[in-house]
Parts: sequence; structure tokens; C-alpha cells
Amino acid sequence: MAPPLITLKDINLTFGGTPLLEGAELTVAPGDRICLVGRNGSGKSTLLKIAAGLVEPDGGERFAHPNSSVRYLPQEADFNGFSTVRDYVVAGLGPTDDPYQAEYLLAELGLSGDSEPQHLSGGESRRAALARVIAAKPDVLLLDEPTNHLDLTAIEWLESTLLGMRSALLLISHDRRFLENLSRATVWLDRGKTRRLEQGFAAFEDWRDKVLEEEDIERHKLDRKIVREDQWMHGGVTGRRKRNVRRVRELRAMRQEVREQRHVVGSVRLDAAEGSISGKLVAEATGISKSYEGVDIVKNLDLRIMRGDRLGIVGPNGAGKTTLIKLLTGQIAPDSGTIRHGANLEVVALDQRRDELNPNWTVADALTGGRGDQVVINGKARHVASYMKDFLFLPEQRLSPIRVLSGGERARLMLARALAKPSNVLVLDEPTNDLDLETLDLLQELLSDYGGTILLVSHDRDFLDRIVTSVLAPTGNGYWTEYAGGYSDMLAQRKGDALQKDQKPVAAGSAKSSEGNAASSAAAPARQKLSFKDKHALSTLPGEIDKLETEIKKLGTKLADAELFIRDRVAFDKASARLQEAQQQLEVAETLWLELEEKREAIENSG
Repeated sequence: MAPPLITLKDINLTFGGTPLLEGAELTVAPGDRICLVGRNGSGKSTLLKIAAGLVEPDGGERFAHPNSSVRYLPQEADFNGFSTVRDYVVAGLGPTDDPYQAEYLLAELGLSGDSEPQHLSGGESRRAALARVIAAKPDVLLLDEPTNHLDLTAIEWLESTLLGMRSALLLISHDRRFLENLSRATVWLDRGKTRRLEQGFAAFEDWRDKVLEEEDIERHKLDRKIVREDQWMHGGVTGRRKRNVRRVRELRAMRQEVREQRHVVGSVRLDAAEGSISGKLVAEATGISKSYEGVDIVKNLDLRIMRGDRLGIVGPNGAGKTTLIKLLTGQIAPDSGTIRHGANLEVVALDQRRDELNPNWTVADALTGGRGDQVVINGKARHVASYMKDFLFLPEQRLSPIRVLSGGERARLMLARALAKPSNVLVLDEPTNDLDLETLDLLQELLSDYGGTILLVSHDRDFLDRIVTSVLAPTGNGYWTEYAGGYSDMLAQRKGDALQKDQKPVAAGSAKSSEGNAASSAAAPARQKLSFKDKHALSTLPGEIDKLETEIKKLGTKLADAELFIRDRVAFDKASARLQEAQQQLEVAETLWLELEEKREAIENSG
């Protein structure tokens, strides 16, 4: 077995009298693909800097193999001292590295080596920083939020490039799909300590939930009544994830309705401020076009947005997503064509630049407007500390100035401000920036319960799949096409369209015809019928799932009795065992239902 490249042992670090890391450990061996996960503020970035040798811990040991090369990607690149992007990238090479790699990566990432770094956009800065660390082909790559500010094309390029490298990876990211595709092990940083799962991120959330449930049972067994805010947060995360599994079913039903006809969805839950009900029509674009300096941004677009629609807008940086949003919301006029807006629209936009946040405000001031300690949601007053808790803030942060908040905390504060305003149309431009995975769960829950219309611009593939009912994507030269479903559905439809186009001109008896027949054979399973067993399962599983959910709720209520363990140990153990069994059965049933529903949907679409 090869010796480890980096080892952290019993790492301790305290900031401002508060312990951040307490006995944290980490090992990176050749070939490892590790994702480092945990809440914002848990110390992930700090642990990564310790692994890179950039931060000295208060206690513990760091070992780095003397013959190994390590490259670290920070969240913000430092271009000081470099006159060109090429100089910055080349500076990351070692003495024996090939300078051609720097030029190759600059070209691959669409960057000019002669550009001045201070004039780069956020996305260009990120691509330059990636070129710098990848060009050296190091033994270990330490990546802190590598997908920040990247568009979908760049994210998919980065994913493919990292998969093809021999470097060991240790990465932090809020992009679920990115983590699932790259990781083979997961390190969870929780309450200052690390726990390692020898599986990728796809298995992490189930494992984490099981660990937390076992901890909760142990607390009952020891009859310790410990109330901690972080326990509330963990419990909320677990509950949100399980509720979101059921919301996937609801979203699939909504997407089917979009395919058949425009439909109105249900009412708003009280987590977001509800405005007056808009008209059935939100916006209708007829033949609209918009160009800048002779470049077509939008060309001859017809689009209808109805009340309750959840439209995702995707495309590379510079494709015109922001322009499209401004056209659809009436902020700018098209060069040609018409846009008709519905009645009673109350539009709230999430400003990801966060310019409206005064750094000297307190968190409470930002939510109440400096008027007392109450927030009014749907005409009902709530204490600001209670509302803050919905967005994972601790009560003691109420008087914290905004300038001391992390990027993730500012993002959550912006969400809280936006969702407190009455609205029936939400415009979200890259709302997932700087959010950790647990806050993404919270945002997904809020948006799933929102009864109005959502226009979502995002580069997060998983988030799009979880939220939207249709996707609008550029097809070149200013043209845009709407696809029913989420991002994955869009890819499948585009692939199907490409396959049909490839097959149309094929002549009988030619070599291409053989390829077309092979493709048809490969696609044949999608046109098969559901078996009787599958049909029966699809019809009976929802009932079984409802029964299990009811039983789990009753068992949870029973085990919540702190005296049960002392009063009737046998009943406590029996209920605990049955709860774990029922939760496993529910997970199996929900997974099977989703798989069969996807299979049924694929068969119907292929017809």
C-alpha cells in the first residue's frame, strides 16, 4: 500500500476563544477522490488550508510526503504581482513542468494569456485560477469551491478534466452533481471533528442521517436532555431531505402537466411572504428579438409563462440570460416583437451582488428595516429571532453586523429579505452562490412550497432538476428553445433530437444505415411496455409509502417521551428497532417508486 501524501492528525484550532477544530484528522493517499462536507462556518476551508500548509494549527501534526507536489485552489484568486494572466498561470508550474500545459489550458478555457488580471470577470478569474493549479499536474489537488462563478459548459469541462487526471483530489463544493460524479470518499466535518465514509457523496446524506439518528437514540438511552442549536440544525436538515424526496414525486407530476398543458399549482405556504394572486397569464412573448452591437441575444422568441410555472434559464456566460430575464419582467423593451404581462404581478428579485446590504446594519436591521424586532410575513408578525432561525441563523447573531458575516451567511440573509417581501413572481439569478448543501436544502424546501411563479437562472444541475418544470436554453445565433422537465430532461431531449437528425438522411444498405440500426436497437428498451409487476408496484407503492410515513410519525412521537426508556425499556427498544426498520423500508419504497416512475416516463416519451 502506497504511503499517504498528506496526513493531518489530532488537529486543534481556536478562533476568538471558540474551538473550530477539535481533534480533526484527515488522510489523502494516491488516487483518493475525497469531498469535504459540512455546514458553513464548520471550518472546511480552514482545514483545507491546513492541509495545504498555509495555516498553522494550535495543536496536532501535519505530514506531507517530501516528494509529492501539492496545489491549492482558494475561493478567491490573488493576482497581485502579475501583469498578465499567462504570468499568473505559469507561476504555478514547477521547475520540471511543461510550459505548454499552461498555454493549452488557457486555450481550453477560452482565456487570453495577454489579458490583465484586474480586468477579468468573476468567471474568467476562476478559470485562470483553475488553469494555474491543473497545469502542474500535481500529486494532490486541494480545491475550494472550484465551480463558483463557472457556467455549465465550464463545470462539465472541469469535471471531465479532473476525472482524467491521476492527481489525488480533496475538494469542497456546494454542487451536488459535481460531488457525486467525482468523489469516492467523503469526510464530514461536524462540530470540530471529522468522520470518514469510504463512499462518494451520493451515499453521504443517508449515512449522515443514520449517524444522527443513532446519536439521538443514544441520548435517549442516557436520558440526557441536551438542547443545542446545532442539533436543531442537523434535525432540520434530515427532515428537509426526507421531505424533498417526496417533493421529487410532486415535481414529476407538475412536469407532466407542463407537457400536456399549462396548469395552476397550489397555494403558498407561510414560509415565504405571499402576494396577491396574479392573473393566470404571467408573461407572453411573441416574436421578440434583442441585439447589442450587432450580436443577436434573443431572436424571434415565442414564450408563454403561466401562473405557477417554474422556468429554468441556462446557458454559458454571455449567452444573454440576464437580458432575457429583463425582457420577460419588463425592465427593458425588445427591439421587435411584443411582450404582454399579466395582471397583479408582484415581482421580487434576488440580487446576488448583495449591494443593498449595508455592512454596518445588524442582521435584525436588515430583516426589519431597523423598525423594532418584528418581521411581518403574510400580515402576521413574527419575532425576528424566530424568522432568523428558519434561515439557520443563531439567536445571538441578531445583533451581529453584516460585515462580519461569511459569504454563505450573507447569501442566506439575502434569501430571508427576498422571501419576506410579498410576491407572486420570484426572479432568482444564481441563488445557490456561496450556499452550503444544508442551506440549499432549505432553499429547495422554500421554493417547493412557493405557490407563485419562479424564474430561475442557475448553473447548478442538481438544483435545476429539483426545482424547475421547464428549461429555456440557447441553441445558437440568438435562438432559444424551451424543454419540458429539468436539466437532465433537457439533455435527454437534445440527445434524442440529435439522434433523430442523424438517422433521417441515412440511406438503406449504407454503413451509416447499420449505425442507425444499431442506434435504434440501443434505444429499443425505452419503447418496451411496463411489466404487470411494475404496473402493480406503481399503483400500490404510494399507499405503502403513506402507511410507512404514518407509522414513522407515530413511532417518533412515542420515542420523544424522555421517560419511556426508564419506564419501559422493552417497549423503547422495540419501538427504536421498528423505527429504524420502517425508515429503511420507506427509503427502499421511495427509491423503487422513483425508478419505476422514471421508467414509465421514459417509455411514454419514447412513444
